[in-house]
Order: sequence, then C-alpha cells, then structure tokens
Amino acid sequence: MKSLDRRSFLTAAVLAQAPRDWSGKTPVRYPDPDVVVLDPRFAKYKVGNTPIQRLYTGALWAEGTAWSGVGRYLVWSDIPNNRQMRWLEEDGHVSLFRSPSGYSNGNTFDWEGRQISCEHGHRRVVRYEANGTATVLADKWQAKPFNAPNDAVVHPDGGIWFTDPGYGSLANYEGFKGTLELKEAVYRLDAKTGKLGLVTDAVFKPNGLCFSPDYKKLYVADTGASHYPRAPKNIQVFDVTDGVKLRGGRQFVSMELAGKGAGMADGIRADADGNIWAAAGWVGEGYDGVHVFAPSGERIGMILLPEICANLCFGGSRRNRLFMAASQSLYAVYVETQGAHPA
Repeated sequence: MKSLDRRSFLTAAVLAQAPRDWSGKTPVRYPDPDVVVLDPRFAKYKVGNTPIQRLYTGALWAEGTAWSGVGRYLVWSDIPNNRQMRWLEEDGHVSLFRSPSGYSNGNTFDWEGRQISCEHGHRRVVRYEANGTATVLADKWQAKPFNAPNDAVVHPDGGIWFTDPGYGSLANYEGFKGTLELKEAVYRLDAKTGKLGLVTDAVFKPNGLCFSPDYKKLYVADTGASHYPRAPKNIQVFDVTDGVKLRGGRQFVSMELAGKGAGMADGIRADADGNIWAAAGWVGEGYDGVHVFAPSGERIGMILLPEICANLCFGGSRRNRLFMAASQSLYAVYVETQGAHPA
C-alpha cells in the first residue's frame, strides 16, 4: 500500500511538472497560472475562469494583428510566407485571407472599416478599398523610398500614423534586402489631403505604436537594440499637440525585468484605463509573452507564452479578448478590460 501511495505521488509530481498542453486536450487548471499578477492593480483585469488558448499554429513569423468589428474577424500577417490569415469569431475557423500580401507586417482598420497594411516588400502603406483594390497611401519621403513600414494606428481625425524601422529590407526573409535610404522615423499621413509629415526620428528603430485612450499621448516601442548598441530597450511616450505633432519625448518604461534581463517590446496597445499592453520577447521562459504597464509606468502584470510575442490587439464583440501573434502561433485570452480603440 505504501508503495502504491509512493507511486501515485511520483506520478502526480511528474504530471505537475509536465509542460502545458497547448492543444487544448489537457485543460489548464483555473485560474490560469500564466496570467501573472505582479501588482494588485492588475488583479481586476484577470478573469479567474478563462484560459489562454492557442487558436492556430503553422506560421513562420506571426505579426500585425487587427480586429474587424464589421466583419467580426481577426486578420494577422505571416510575413515570411507573404500572406495574411483570418480567424472568424463565429466558429474559430482560420483561413488564408490574402496572398501575396506584399510581405505585410502591421495591419489596422480605419474609421470606415477599411484595412490598412504596412508592406515590407513594396516599402509602402496601402489601404484596401470596399471593392478589394489596394490604394497606395504612402511609399516615399522626400523622393526616397521608405525603409519598410512596420506598424500603423489611426487617429479619429483620419490621420494614419506609422513607423518605418526597416526590418523588412535588412534581409530576404521578411521582404527584399535593400539599402535603407532614410533615418528610421515615425510619420503621419493626412488621409484626406494626402499630406505626409515626419513626426519624430528621435527613436533608434520605432516599431509598435499606440495612442492613449484620449489620443493625447503616443507610445512608441524602440527595438533599435537589435542593430544599435547604444539603443535602449524601452517604450517611449510623446505628447500629441494639435493632433498632428509630437513633443516631449521621454522613456515610459524600460523592458528590463528583475531577475530575467531585458528583452524588447514590439506591438503595443492601450486599454480603456490607459494601461499599455506590450508584446515582448527575446529573453526566454518567464519573460516572453505580454507585459502590462500602468499609465504611471509600473509593470503590473504578465501573460506568459511559450513563444516570443510580436503583436497584439483587443478584439471580439466587446473588445475584451486579447489576441496575441507569437512567433509561429496565434493565442487569445479574455480579460476584464476593453481595448481603448477599435482596431
């Protein structure tokens, strides 16, 4: 009997240490241990009886999540495979959405429900019209081609803000290798007039970006440490003036986590309370996933994933489901907050 008890104990110990089954066949025990509360302020956002789910796997580098409220679907980019994928809310069906996609990276939707994509391959920002045609919104600055537009967000005035760090032109994997002719920068395009303006080049490699709920601040993730030794691994914040300009750039948060090191933030989104949710990675287990920061800059929570997270967005009919594009897979988890903005 004692031997049986010991055997049962050892079996239970092995099962307790077994890696998480992301297929969904072996459900996780609630509350999900990979939604980590670091500060009491995050506790109210954690739903106790919901799991992180892997919705799809099979990409090479998943990026550019964006939610279509009209279509009730999520679109995301699989950059090296030169395609966009779509997940349908009604039945969880995943299908090929657009191929070729111009090696698209970041995607968003404007206030008329039209998809906007940043194309590495063609070094441009495009808008897909209701009839399916693509309108080129911007492909050069001061007669020089963009490096490789990366991510975009839309202001209520219709302005499209996008980053141009150039990753898609550094090799032949996520686009076409070519010379970067411009300093990495953030731009604003007036969709009504077509006027393009450079709003800041004070970031080594501006990557993900998002507005605060009231659109008075713009947050920009700096991933310049991938190529510049002096670059900080942080998220910067700027004040938005007159809806069209930036001033007062400063560090919002460092991506260093005590005991783990410093990775990098990629895609970022704000929730309705002004917290910043950052896709993060390049450190390893216990770091890679999503880091959540209070408006005042403290890291208050994490969502740990088994892969490097590159992008995220809030979606679903109530905008309370966080979708995460992480390396080869797409994940989602319900949270007790809502995205600050539609896409």
